[in-house]
Amino acid sequence: MFDYKLLSALAAVVEQAGFERAAQVLGLSQSAISQRIKLLEARVGQPVLVRATPPSPTEIGRRLLNHVQQVRLLERDLQSQVPALDEEGLPERLRIALNADSLATWWGEAVGDFCARQHLLLDLVVEDQTVGLKRMRAGEVAACVCASERPVAGARSLLLGAMRYRALASPAFIARHFPGGIDVQTLARTPALVFGPDDFLQHRYLAALGVEGGFEHHLCPSSEGFIRLTEAGLGWGLVPELQVREQLARGRLVELIADKTIDVPLYWHHWRNGGQLLGQLTEHLARSAAQWLVPLA
Repeated sequence: MFDYKLLSALAAVVEQAGFERAAQVLGLSQSAISQRIKLLEARVGQPVLVRATPPSPTEIGRRLLNHVQQVRLLERDLQSQVPALDEEGLPERLRIALNADSLATWWGEAVGDFCARQHLLLDLVVEDQTVGLKRMRAGEVAACVCASERPVAGARSLLLGAMRYRALASPAFIARHFPGGIDVQTLARTPALVFGPDDFLQHRYLAALGVEGGFEHHLCPSSEGFIRLTEAGLGWGLVPELQVREQLARGRLVELIADKTIDVPLYWHHWRNGGQLLGQLTEHLARSAAQWLVPLA
């Protein structure tokens, strides 16, 4: 039989990115958390954590974390059927990974009413849409929104739609760098804005225009900051259409090449055995996401 106190310690260390914060969340000493991890490793006969900063799960650790995620959700189903088991009466917490652009645009409106009805608290982990699935693979989250269609073992994926991105810049930036009009070769030599090292949208955009290779760029790992820097004329960037309708209408941002867009698919990944709550959230997103996302061509 599993000792779920030991598994909860493992989950807390990974989710809180360290022993000290895990101890605070569980109301234990750091030494007690360490002892529980050691006891768990003794029982499974191998390490469950890589002692790094932050700690990361080993292969067996990931399997245990996946199990913990699903057990938590199934326990909620049982508590709803047998209310006496829910001694604390606390709201459910669901840990989800999603990309920053979704968080900055459609996500809140899509899930707000659902969370209120279900008395659900979200623990959101922000990852680029191209790599968010790694959080599920590591057993750190119960679900994620990402651009990858293929689910990890034990999970399902559902296409929600696509986010449409447009290449934009400020009028001052365009006047400074393109006095004679937009030229693709010149565009590749002007400063761009890139969200982070895993963001290849600008690379894809330039490749579609026939330009390969690297280019000058700023790194800005903030959706809101990305817009502010684009408006300030630091560079051009690919921006979610949902996020800049007002700026486009007022002329604060201008599209570089008319109707040359990139649609990024967004898939909802969730555990197969995630219980009723995760299933209901999946059904809710399947119905509502089309209000903000475009159909994938």
